[in-house]
Amino acid sequence: MARVSLSISIALLLGVCSSQAAEKVVKIGVINDQSSVYADMGGPGSVVAARLAVEDSGLLAKGWKIDVVVADHGNKADLASSISRTWFDTQGVDVVTDVTNSAAALAVSQIVRDKNKVMLASGPAVSDLTGAACTPNTIHWTHDTWAFANGIGKSVVETGGKTWFFLTADYAFGHALERDAEKMVLASGGTVVGRVRAPNNTADFSSYLLQAQSSGAQVIALANSGGDTVSSIKQAAEFGIAGTKQRLAGLLIYITDIHAIGLELSQGLALVSPFYWDTDDGTRAFSARFASQRGGAKPSMVQAGVYSSIIHYLKAVEAIGDARDGAKVVAKMKEIPTDDPLFGKGYIRVDGRKMHPMHLYTVKQPSESKYPWDYYTHRATIPAETAFRSLNEGGCPLVSKQ
Repeated sequence: MARVSLSISIALLLGVCSSQAAEKVVKIGVINDQSSVYADMGGPGSVVAARLAVEDSGLLAKGWKIDVVVADHGNKADLASSISRTWFDTQGVDVVTDVTNSAAALAVSQIVRDKNKVMLASGPAVSDLTGAACTPNTIHWTHDTWAFANGIGKSVVETGGKTWFFLTADYAFGHALERDAEKMVLASGGTVVGRVRAPNNTADFSSYLLQAQSSGAQVIALANSGGDTVSSIKQAAEFGIAGTKQRLAGLLIYITDIHAIGLELSQGLALVSPFYWDTDDGTRAFSARFASQRGGAKPSMVQAGVYSSIIHYLKAVEAIGDARDGAKVVAKMKEIPTDDPLFGKGYIRVDGRKMHPMHLYTVKQPSESKYPWDYYTHRATIPAETAFRSLNEGGCPLVSKQ
């Protein structure tokens, strides 16, 4: 009888040890546009950023097993949903990150909630992720449409751009960016004289730009992103819009866009970002490591956000001891102050909004750029509480539960 009891005790002990070992496993899924309009600012670079975060977390040396898997959703919300569901159901993925494309992110966030996983949204900008569509399982890390509208819309109106025409990406992100920017323009004393919407990943913007040009608006606001912004600005120059009485306002511009456009055409553009690779020793050190794996390209704010968010996520996972309960991990992320070399100190609000300063930059003239990727001049810092929508204005149901 004693021998049987001893055998049971050993079996139970082995089971406990096996369970504890299994808990020290995390699988991270990077899901984004790997090959199309948003590939430069997210894409493969976000995978590099995720793997650097895993290296820098220190958990590998502590016996944790952390894997990174990758999928291209092709900017299709249904495909993003299908991939995420399969990852959660059959492949043991605990957290999805980047999730560039707002329509895809809105769809995936609901699956993440239902499966009790985690979404670290760095690429999507739609502010609804911390508004009506907020969940206890989603963190919106890098930026959002409200912050861009606030940072660019207000400054452009205040410097004389009173009449606006919107050229908008015709899906959730573009609609939200136009909506948030229009509110800011009207509140600042400007007017909107027209708008036109173009499909995502449009090759020819000529008809849309001609409508904008003929409107007579002082500001042609580009409520698009990535490759569409690059194409819009290049084609606007071909129509002679740049340098006339009309000016372009890129509401969401990445450093990868500036690199693709070139300083000759992009000089003087104003933009808002929480991250610039050449800010200090910490950002430069990370960016050098990143660039060594990306053919010399410096990280965008989205790629920096992937790194920063995973670093904080893994701190929370370590504090809890495992990654299985997504809502519990997110709650711990909100409890712990954020601090990393790319975004600095900050915190996460109850609605999932990661709070950090945003910065207003202008693009340098070619003669001002002294070395590769030396593109920005810092103009102002917007404190976090000013940069992002106030907690009670978004309509997040989690706020009312406080």
